[in-house]
Amino acid sequence: MNSEETDNSLKGIAVIGMAGSFPGAKSVDEFWQNICAGRESISIFTDEELIDSGIDPVLLSDRNYVKAGAVLEDIDMFDAQFFGFTRREAEVLDPQHRLFLECAWTALEHAGYNPVGEKGLTGVYAGSNLSSYLLNNLLLNRDLMKSLDLEIIGIGNDKDYIPTRISYKLNLKGPSLNVSTACSTSLVAVHLACRGLLGYECDIALAGGITIQVPQKTGYFYQSGGMNSPDGHCRAFDAQAQGTIFGNGLGIVVLKRLEDAVVDGDCIHAVIKGSAINNDGAVKVGYTAPSVDGQAAAIAEAQAIAEFDPETITYIAAHGTGTPLGDPIEIRALNKVFRASTQKKNFCAIGSLKTHVGHLNSAAGIASLIETVLALKYKQIPPSLHFEQPNPEIDFANSPFYVNTQLQEWKANGTPRRAGVSSFGIGGTNAHVVVEEAPGESQKSKVKSQNCQDTGERPCHLLCLSAKTA
Repeated sequence: MNSEETDNSLKGIAVIGMAGSFPGAKSVDEFWQNICAGRESISIFTDEELIDSGIDPVLLSDRNYVKAGAVLEDIDMFDAQFFGFTRREAEVLDPQHRLFLECAWTALEHAGYNPVGEKGLTGVYAGSNLSSYLLNNLLLNRDLMKSLDLEIIGIGNDKDYIPTRISYKLNLKGPSLNVSTACSTSLVAVHLACRGLLGYECDIALAGGITIQVPQKTGYFYQSGGMNSPDGHCRAFDAQAQGTIFGNGLGIVVLKRLEDAVVDGDCIHAVIKGSAINNDGAVKVGYTAPSVDGQAAAIAEAQAIAEFDPETITYIAAHGTGTPLGDPIEIRALNKVFRASTQKKNFCAIGSLKTHVGHLNSAAGIASLIETVLALKYKQIPPSLHFEQPNPEIDFANSPFYVNTQLQEWKANGTPRRAGVSSFGIGGTNAHVVVEEAPGESQKSKVKSQNCQDTGERPCHLLCLSAKTA
């Protein structure tokens, strides 16, 4: 390998830590186990559960009312004292603020860093959803509202303040930016974090998103032609696809410039080699509709930045909403990019995480990225659920793609394993990230030998524990 190839192999952004909570999974490890098992983490609610959540019993007999949702466990189990909140402060704090703070702490620990220790410039790039906690809990409690300063309630429930709250509580001094681009929010946050790192605005970055809508145990109304599924299942790319189901979740990745991560001996789970964002503009059916050209442009730009031939990318974590309109447009966009350089058929697996956990709104993109990083780490391509016959508007047989329906070994043929992750927001902001498996030990050792003395195998190993007090 010549020096130019060595240098290029160490370009990119390393994923050195992850944390999250998803429907049916309180951790990233449990999340991956569920995906590998082909488990659909959608809850079907009883009438009693819905009535207890405040749903009008009259709605339950409406045949268009779907009694399903994607739920997070223990969203009320915040350790206020741990983070220096009084009980009253915690009570009026949106669960999105609470859980994202916990997740940031966990992600930094997972990366091997003291969450409140000195880490150089650490940036936070994140986004969330409108506070349904404010609308459905606090505003209905008039006595509480009269007894509290409205500024405290506003700051504790406005999505603008989540990143800066993390920076304040963990003493992080890099950029602290709120991101809000609808469904693509968290993957756009990852892109901006990568730009911040490459521009030396920070040395470590936390990037992600969160969506928690309360009460959680509520159904929704199905409307023909809308985005919601009539039965609580998302059948991405399938002939029977009629929509998705929206749910709750959160995730954060910890990012660092790859060369720095190698020198510092960080655990590298995967490497972001390229990312791009854009907007569809006005040339499409309507404001909420997707665009072939917009999606294709973002995908092509991310691949160009990564300097990847599309034929070397063998997995796509699709946006995959399971709508009759959206799925064919997404495949047409991917075809447009891949067919510009290859006529090879059915070499790239494709899947949608939404078939497992539903559409996580602002957290959808980060959930798909975490799934893809884990797939690269464990060298397995995860299954996409509920696919039997392709949407008649999609010709998979003559495309580069096939829907992967079973957990399979991710084989490599002389090229590092590579994947693309897509997230497209209502309103047209598209994001695509290209990810590669972590560099091999031979590549990492070359850099280490240039920067530090080789001490050989460690005679001792650390068993790391974490606690608030001694």
